[in-house]
Amino acid sequence: MHIISICFIRFIFLFIVRIRLFFFSLKFLFNELVYFIEWEIIRLNSSIIIITFLFDWIRLIFMSFVLLISSLVIFYRREYIIGDLFINRFIFLVLLFVFSMIIIIIRPNLISILLGWDGLGLVSYVLVIYYQNVKSYNAGIITALSNRIGDVALLIAIAWILNYGRWNFIFYLEAIKIDKEILIIGSLVMLAAITKRAQIPFSAWLPAAIAAPTPVSALVHSSTLVTAGVYLLIRFNCLLVDSFIGKYLLLIGGLTIFMAGLGANFEFDLKKIIALSTLSQLGLIMRILAIGFLKLAFFHLLTHALFKALLFICAGAIIHNIKNSQDIRFIGNLISQIPFTSSCLNVANLALCGLPFLAGFYSKDLILEIVEISYLNIISFFLYFFSTGLTVCYSFRLVYYSLTGDLNSNALHPLNDNGWIISKSISVLLFIAIIGGSLLSWLIFPYPDIICIPLILKLLVLNICVLGGIVGYIISNVGIYFKNKALNNYFFAVFRGSMWFMPLVSSLGLIFYPLNTGVLVFKRFDHGWREFFGGQQLYKTLVYFSKLNQTIQNNNLKIYLMVFILWIIILTILIIF
Repeated sequence: MHIISICFIRFIFLFIVRIRLFFFSLKFLFNELVYFIEWEIIRLNSSIIIITFLFDWIRLIFMSFVLLISSLVIFYRREYIIGDLFINRFIFLVLLFVFSMIIIIIRPNLISILLGWDGLGLVSYVLVIYYQNVKSYNAGIITALSNRIGDVALLIAIAWILNYGRWNFIFYLEAIKIDKEILIIGSLVMLAAITKRAQIPFSAWLPAAIAAPTPVSALVHSSTLVTAGVYLLIRFNCLLVDSFIGKYLLLIGGLTIFMAGLGANFEFDLKKIIALSTLSQLGLIMRILAIGFLKLAFFHLLTHALFKALLFICAGAIIHNIKNSQDIRFIGNLISQIPFTSSCLNVANLALCGLPFLAGFYSKDLILEIVEISYLNIISFFLYFFSTGLTVCYSFRLVYYSLTGDLNSNALHPLNDNGWIISKSISVLLFIAIIGGSLLSWLIFPYPDIICIPLILKLLVLNICVLGGIVGYIISNVGIYFKNKALNNYFFAVFRGSMWFMPLVSSLGLIFYPLNTGVLVFKRFDHGWREFFGGQQLYKTLVYFSKLNQTIQNNNLKIYLMVFILWIIILTILIIF
């Protein structure tokens, strides 16, 4: 009871702070306010330590969403693993995770951003290995090593931006924009963002990170870890527009959403399907950001956070009910077993698809219509709409597996919706996922522009969604036929279902070969020839000359001269005779 009361107090505190931040963000949005605060901590001679904070409506509303989802995760955790002996440790880790994200949000200083960035990486590793099994350890190491590449890129960007005098990048963005160094700094920031965001070729760690507890996945995939890279690019957005970096980001974002959408249609792990949908949706955000629509990218980031958190929490409730099985082939007919949870799961799925008047509709429909009137090549245009069809396809496949058929798990599973804590968490997110899209669209775009396009283009989004839903239903309904076809083309089925072999490449490229090379270098050089001819040989040589010098200093020089003369006489006699 003591632990539960502590959890409840933390939930109430975070929720109240979230509400206050949301109303502050509305004040900043309506009045167009920006507060830049400098706090001088200490001054010693000419050395000054200053902490800077930057508050605007984007930062405040994003912090309110982070605190909302984290408070619901803490509240949800009370029942999800009620017998966990280390629940306080988990809550402190979640709070540290949220604190690291807030540092990234409100600090315009690259050093402080690096502190929050590394804090996210460290705490995410600890949370991924929380269950302490082999799968968790492997997922944790690939997550940590993949993100270290971005950390190094951010370190180099910090060193380079010091050329402008300070690390407060907010002062120098316009100067960097017209400078030739934009390519270097922008490329480093983009590399840091795509590693944290798990874009190609660093996509393998995101589906592996589902080894973390489901409440953590709801927080990570909605508003913290994977959105940190997107948020960094939002702040450096002026470096992307009309540059080579933006075009490259447009390409890898398109490949990522295509690969993730295709892989989700061949996946049977419930959490991994939702993780791949995160990969797809935030790839979509990065693509619209590369075109130059900052507010629209941020809008979809917020709406995505709402329905993605709801998806993960509902998935966690289902997994919890069927005794920790994540295979969607074991679930079925959930509408008659747990009607409330399954209904909320499918509402979140429909919001993900962009069903009219749910949260995802207002942002996704606007993004696709902006794409239709933008100057894009046919490949980018195709990847946008085909990936949207794939999203609807795997979403309807998940709807089919959860609502229809028979429950394929054990007959005595106690499926029920009696968990009032889980139900309350789901209810809050359900309400926000339904009205959040329209509310945010009214706030962020109070004077919407009318997009006038031909009727065939206007209906293209709807037609793609309907076609994707039909294909998803057909694939699920005649699964035996498609399974046999997949077995006939086993290589291609494995290729599509394993993210184009990216986990294997990442495991070999980031873990096996570097660590194996390190072992060989350690054995053959540090403990081999380099040690024999290097450190040890130098040590022996110095010892020899030290002893020789000591011997010379401790004896009379006359003795050595006499010995030397004696040896010369002996050699002369030997030569003569």
